[in-house]
Amino acid sequence: MTLTPSMWQRVREGRAPDPGLVADVVHEEVGALGAGRVAASREALASRVLGAGVLEPWLARPGVTDVAVNGDGRVWVDRGHGMEWVGEVIEPDEARALAVRLAGLAGRRLDEASPWVDGQLPSGARLHAVLPPLVAGGPHITIRVPSSEQIHLPGLLDRSMFPRAWQDVLERIVRRRLSFVVSGGTGAGKTTLLAALLGGVDPAERILVVEDVRELHVEHPHVVRLEARPANVEGAGEVTLETLVRQALRMRPDRIVVGEVRGAEVRELLAALNTGHEGGCGTVHANAPEDVIARFEALGALAGLGPDGVRAQLAAAVDLVIHVARRGGTDQPGSDLPPGAPLSDASRGGRALGREQGSGARFPGDASSEAGDGVGTGTRHVAAIAAVFRRETGLSIVPALAWDGPGHAWTREAAWPALAARLDLPVDYTGSAGAPALARTLDCRSALGVEGGPRPAIVPDRAGAPTWAELS
Repeated sequence: MTLTPSMWQRVREGRAPDPGLVADVVHEEVGALGAGRVAASREALASRVLGAGVLEPWLARPGVTDVAVNGDGRVWVDRGHGMEWVGEVIEPDEARALAVRLAGLAGRRLDEASPWVDGQLPSGARLHAVLPPLVAGGPHITIRVPSSEQIHLPGLLDRSMFPRAWQDVLERIVRRRLSFVVSGGTGAGKTTLLAALLGGVDPAERILVVEDVRELHVEHPHVVRLEARPANVEGAGEVTLETLVRQALRMRPDRIVVGEVRGAEVRELLAALNTGHEGGCGTVHANAPEDVIARFEALGALAGLGPDGVRAQLAAAVDLVIHVARRGGTDQPGSDLPPGAPLSDASRGGRALGREQGSGARFPGDASSEAGDGVGTGTRHVAAIAAVFRRETGLSIVPALAWDGPGHAWTREAAWPALAARLDLPVDYTGSAGAPALARTLDCRSALGVEGGPRPAIVPDRAGAPTWAELS
């Protein structure tokens, strides 16, 4: 159906997709139509004027996590297996009008004076758009589609996001109020995992969630959300994450959650976690667990903190790093490998997991026996649970558990004995009575030591299991 200027004008005057008005316009402009065609035309017109236009069907399709329009007008979607072109192309003028309209729906401005925008659409989807000449070709639009389903650890287990034996470990991390950050690359599932973990928080606790744009959907009875706000046209009214973290500290939080640590707010977050707010957490972009230290140092520099200060606060504030990775897809290393094929160090996200000497026994981790009853795609998985240790040689992030995804065995790593003690789990934990016995017992002192260098002293508790404490 051709949308004539008269139709556009009459709908704009109504300022809402009133079904009666739109039907009258359709009948007037194109003549007699059946009820079905009128309804279809009405939906198309409303989508073009007030919605996402040609992107609307993809945003509504189950399983779609991301929709993008590149400078050449091509429409790309991610249905959980990587980005793919869907065969549609949008003209530059239409793409610009769409980007401006979506920005308006998000309550933001997009024009030559403000050529990029971050915002949230009424549907809850996260919008990012950039206009040329900041990008080549036409406008670039990226929309992150939130999941409509309830996110819980059992559901992620069914998707093979982690081995079955790890569910108890993850639940205990939350119940014991250990502080942690979820690290990983873009689209690896950081927010999804964090939301699932927070769903296991005691209902009596009050959770304060601070975000730049609302993405974290937590199924918990007592969640208070704070969202940053950009400056208005006059450059006033900005509310930063740094400010919101300070406000959250005054709102009687049991746990403080920063949806994504990306700037100077890292100073307030570390300070909060060092002042009795146990169980705090957040997400951070990092390609491997050991990269989290450098990432926090870089963010701390934005807040005027030196590397030594960041490391000291990080060691005292954060207990664990839970790293998520993404395998397969059109833009991922190793995507040409068959399902279950071992990944080499070169293909594991571009670098090897930072394991130290002392890797323990390997246990089944395939989707059928250990990673849930359902068969998942295996594209997103928890790759490691690592402990933050302060040594004589400096701060280290040492893996406790590691997994290369469905089809692979999971392993207990050097820091597992210390983590097991914190979680009241046996050092030879397997997660099930029928799992194979531990091939050899890890000695935490030797496992955490670096050959040729000083080794940290781990203080055994009365049962003989190592604890978190380390002597300087």
